[in-house]
Amino acid sequence: MAKPTFSTPDLTTFCRLNTLDLTCTGQNITGHKAILECRPNTADDWCRRCGGHGIVRDTVVRQLAHEPFGHRPTTLHIRLRRYKCVECGRVWRQDTTAAAPPRAKISRTGLDWALRALVIDHDTVSVIASKLAVSWHTANSAVLAEGRRLLINDPTRFGGVSVIGVDEHVWRHTRRGDKYVTVIIDLTPISEGTSPARLLDMMPGRSKQVFKQWLKARPKDWRDGIDVVAMDGFSGFKTASAEELPDAVEVMDPFHVVKLAGDALDEVRRRIQQETTGHRGRAKDPLYRARRTLHTGTDLLTTKQQERIAGLFADSSFTEVEVTWAVYQDIVSAYRIADRNEGKKLLRTVIDALTTKLPTGLVELKRLGRTLKRRAADVLAFFTRSGTSNGPTEAINGRLEHLRGSALGFRNITHYIARSLLESGGFRPVLHSQLR
Repeated sequence: MAKPTFSTPDLTTFCRLNTLDLTCTGQNITGHKAILECRPNTADDWCRRCGGHGIVRDTVVRQLAHEPFGHRPTTLHIRLRRYKCVECGRVWRQDTTAAAPPRAKISRTGLDWALRALVIDHDTVSVIASKLAVSWHTANSAVLAEGRRLLINDPTRFGGVSVIGVDEHVWRHTRRGDKYVTVIIDLTPISEGTSPARLLDMMPGRSKQVFKQWLKARPKDWRDGIDVVAMDGFSGFKTASAEELPDAVEVMDPFHVVKLAGDALDEVRRRIQQETTGHRGRAKDPLYRARRTLHTGTDLLTTKQQERIAGLFADSSFTEVEVTWAVYQDIVSAYRIADRNEGKKLLRTVIDALTTKLPTGLVELKRLGRTLKRRAADVLAFFTRSGTSNGPTEAINGRLEHLRGSALGFRNITHYIARSLLESGGFRPVLHSQLR
C-alpha cells in the first residue's frame, strides 16, 4: 500500500470552500456551533450596466448554512465588497452565485450534503434542519427543490422501462381523512434480475382516468416500449392500460390473486362463525383460533397445525370453510409449482371449477369465481411472463408507510409525492458512487 502524502492543513480545502470559490479567513467555535469567516476569490468590480469600473464602497456579510462538521452546525460568514460604478453610479455586491443561488440560505455544498442525508441516510427534514441550524421550512423547501432539479425532473429516469406495476396507496394524516394516490412502479429491474424495483411516479387519486391521463402524458415511443403491466383486480387500471397500451400484456399478479382467495376464506369463516355461534370470533372459538393457520400453505404446516386443521374439519358444520380452504390451497400451490405450465393448468382447472356447478351455499366462492373468470387471461398471463409481480409494489408501499411515520404524516400532497420519489425512486446510486 502506497504511503499517503500529507500537506499543510488547509481549512478552505477541508471544508470544501474551494468548490464554492471562497477562501476561509477565520473561524469561531462556540459550544456546538461553528462559524467560518470567508471571502470570495473572484473580484467583481466591473459594472454590468455600462461596463464602467467600480470602486469599493463598503462591505456586507452574507450568511449561509453549510454542511456540518464534527456534529457542529456550520455557518459561513461571507464578507462581500460593495462597489459603486464611477460612470453610472450603480451599486452592486460581489457575485457569490458559485457559493449559493441568489437569496438562498444554504450553500451549494450544504445542499448537496442535505440531499444525500435525505436520500441515502433516510434522515428526516427535522434532523437535517437541526444539523444545518435553519428552520424546517427553509430546509424542506431547499432540499425538495434541489431534489426535483437534480433527480426527479431528470427525463432520463424514465428510460429503459419495459415492465411497470400500478397500484393504489393510502395517503393518511390529512385533515379530511384518508385519501388515495396511484403509484407507478418500474418492475423492469426485477424482471431482468439486476436490481430492486423503484418508484417511477405518483398521482393524486385512484381511478381509470388518473392512470389513463398519466399514460397519455408519456411520449409515444415510451408507451410503445412497455411490454407488461402488473396490476391488482381493479378494472379501471386494466381499461386504462388496454386503451393507452394496446400492445402491452396485462398481468394480475399472484399477490392479489392469492389475496382475493384469502379474503373469500376469511368471509366464509366469519359467516359460519356467526351462523354456528351467533357471535363474532372469540379466543376459544375453533374457527377464530385457526384463522392464521388457515392461511398457511399445507407444505409449511407444523404437526400441531395439521392436527388443528384436521380437528376443525372433523365438524360437519365447517364443510363450507373446508371447501373454500381447499380452493385457497390449490391457488397457492399453482403459483408454487416449479413447472409454470403445470401451474397454469392447475390454476385454469380451479377457475373452471369455480364457475361450473358450485353449490348455492358457497356464495364467497361463487363471487371469487366470477372475478377470476372475468380476469382469467390476466391471471394466467403471469405464467408466461416470469418475474412479473406486484409484490415489489407492495414492498415500496411499505417503505412509504415508514416514510410517512417518520415524518409524522404529510398534509401537502406535493411534498408527499416529492419525498416519496426521493425515498423510493432508486436515486441512491446516483448520489453515492459506491452503490453503482
